[in-house]
Amino acid sequence: MQHVDVLIIGGGPAGISAAVWCKRLGVECLLLEEQAQLGGQLFTIYNEIIDYPGLQAENGIEMQRKMVKHFIDMGCLYEVNTKVLSIDERSKKVKVKQQETEICYTYLILATGSSQRRLGVPGEQQMLDRGEVYSASADGERLKGKIVALIGGGDRAFEGAHLLASKAKEVYLIHRSRHFKAREQYVEKVLSNPGVKVMTDTEVTAIHGKHHVTSIDLKSKNTECENLLVDAVLIRLGIAPNVELIKEKVTTTQSGLIVINKVHQSSNPYIYAIGDACTTPLFSSISSSAGQGAIVAKHLSSLLNE
Repeated sequence: MQHVDVLIIGGGPAGISAAVWCKRLGVECLLLEEQAQLGGQLFTIYNEIIDYPGLQAENGIEMQRKMVKHFIDMGCLYEVNTKVLSIDERSKKVKVKQQETEICYTYLILATGSSQRRLGVPGEQQMLDRGEVYSASADGERLKGKIVALIGGGDRAFEGAHLLASKAKEVYLIHRSRHFKAREQYVEKVLSNPGVKVMTDTEVTAIHGKHHVTSIDLKSKNTECENLLVDAVLIRLGIAPNVELIKEKVTTTQSGLIVINKVHQSSNPYIYAIGDACTTPLFSSISSSAGQGAIVAKHLSSLLNE
């Protein structure tokens, strides 16, 4: 059975940073990534990255290339296409899908990131399985002349509606309440834009379409269930931390974030969390994730060298 001093689950900016710092400090470390490539949510960033100190990138993919090159050049050990099936916090083992092998650790770093929140309605998973996932900034031409529905009331929903208003045939912004979480400048732009129809107190109850999205069912407080013809649905409900592996094994907040102390240690003294698994969306960034990776690696180095 394989044993490592530090095992990292997740290959986004937080996990990459933790591994690089472990390598620099001489700490035995292995990083596991479920996807085929390292980078995490960097692949979903289409706009220019201008706020990472000392390193600008045209988009997330360019940033991913630079980070992964640094990671590989440092000689960090990692495995991709490696899904972790379970964590046994008592015996300090994780089981991975590959022939259900087990890896023992002294310390575990969870850099599992976050995922888009789902509607949880019929037809949603089928839409995602067909690859009908769009970016308002990158897919404007694909959605040109289409009828588009954006679901949500935060910055991404409003920014997306504003961007697509000049491209799409019709844009609907649908939110379940009358109160928006989006910043005022985004709300003002959308509410004053004749190309966007805002529907409040309204929920999507189903998504229809066999080969592509054709319509959605809506339920509001004031009207009976109605069907709205649309060509695309962009779900913008915010993000949820990926903590299923550790649920009920460490303390989490009501929203699912892993509770940590100043060195990112969880309620289990051998398990640490970094990045979106423990950071509220308001303070989440590539920079903060990288910094958290450094903090944990330095702390674990001091513990292992005692």
